[in-house]
Amino acid sequence: MSKKGAPETRSSSRRQFLKSAGLTGAVMAAGARSAWSQAANAESNPENLPPHVADWSKYPGQGVADRPYGKPSKFEAHVVRRDVEWLTATRQSSVNFTPWHELDGIITPNGLCFERHHGGAPDISPADHRLMIHGLVDKPLIFSMSDILRMPRVNRVFFLECAANSGMEWRGPQLNGCQFTHGMIHNVMYTGVPLKVVLNEVGLKPNAKWLLVEGGDAAGMNRSLPMEKALDDCLLAFKMNGEALRPEQGYPLRLVVPGWEGNIWVKWLRRIEVGDKPWLAREETSKYTDLMADGRARRFTFVMDAKSVITNPSPQAPLRFRGQNVLTGIAWSGRGAITRVDVTLDGGRNWREARIDGPVLERSVTRFYVDFDWQGEELLIQSRCHDSTGYLQPTKNELRAIRGVNSIYHNNGIQTWLVRANGETENVEIS
Repeated sequence: MSKKGAPETRSSSRRQFLKSAGLTGAVMAAGARSAWSQAANAESNPENLPPHVADWSKYPGQGVADRPYGKPSKFEAHVVRRDVEWLTATRQSSVNFTPWHELDGIITPNGLCFERHHGGAPDISPADHRLMIHGLVDKPLIFSMSDILRMPRVNRVFFLECAANSGMEWRGPQLNGCQFTHGMIHNVMYTGVPLKVVLNEVGLKPNAKWLLVEGGDAAGMNRSLPMEKALDDCLLAFKMNGEALRPEQGYPLRLVVPGWEGNIWVKWLRRIEVGDKPWLAREETSKYTDLMADGRARRFTFVMDAKSVITNPSPQAPLRFRGQNVLTGIAWSGRGAITRVDVTLDGGRNWREARIDGPVLERSVTRFYVDFDWQGEELLIQSRCHDSTGYLQPTKNELRAIRGVNSIYHNNGIQTWLVRANGETENVEIS
């Protein structure tokens, strides 16, 4: 009930939901903390500890035919994508989030890559799927999946980030967990055909400047793509991390637009129309526009700027042990490669350079670490990244001073976590 005794509305319940425990309860607490945090608090069975012989060593386990498609251990069943029901009107036009606090390295497992749909995920037979290319071309063609699979292919690792990732945080801390503040991104190896290969097959007219790319889902998603980008590094992808795309990731064919906002990465790709200008009249122009405080708009904000987040410790992965600990996180840039990540434990008074480990690739997630000693003191932890263009990740206040808070897109501001004396961690901001 509201303060006046009126029935609780969706908006009022949302406000209360945001205020209650910083969202550590409700949708996020149930099974949302890391496996290692759970293990730290779980009581072990003394009969399974040395010098005893553990139960699982006394009898045969499952055979090779018992799991034809491998699955994680049952003790990792809580490691899943999660959604926030009230974010959208329906689950078919909604989003779920990658559990980055549960992951390490740079590659996102296929089953944990976040989803964003506008009309639900269709289940398409590759035998029935076709890609039509027409418009300002010399030879309009329709390609089957068999046609595409016989073309020269490449393997590339890229991140895919929704422009609304961290969008709820523009006006201050809202969602208490890096899965929810930064979970609309994943990083995989795509296998596919360079888009320029099929464009060369149809032949481009001299005045061909833009593409309209259209998906085969119920929403009929279509987006405009500049020809310069299309001929540079875009892919027609049919595999990710070595296996076929999942239905929710665009099976059997999707567009990959490296370093650019995810809404242009059209899934279930079925049509490309070549033209001489963008098709803004046929689209939601807001998808390429960020409204600023003075009423002007940043137009065609395609590129995702450099960004980072500490994933552990974080609200869903609190500190549990005093002494030696490992801080880790991810950084990425749509303009190039990550060259350095700095970390502070005291809210920005002192910074130290993090250790980058694993592959460092352009327009890919990069993993960083800091080994540190913790004795129960409160910490204000942040990360900031530098990319190969010389760009330094800004603070949220630096972004707001220029752009205001009217948009939910392209928030790449520095994230702050407060680690309390008991290890519990919260989403906060500092000036």
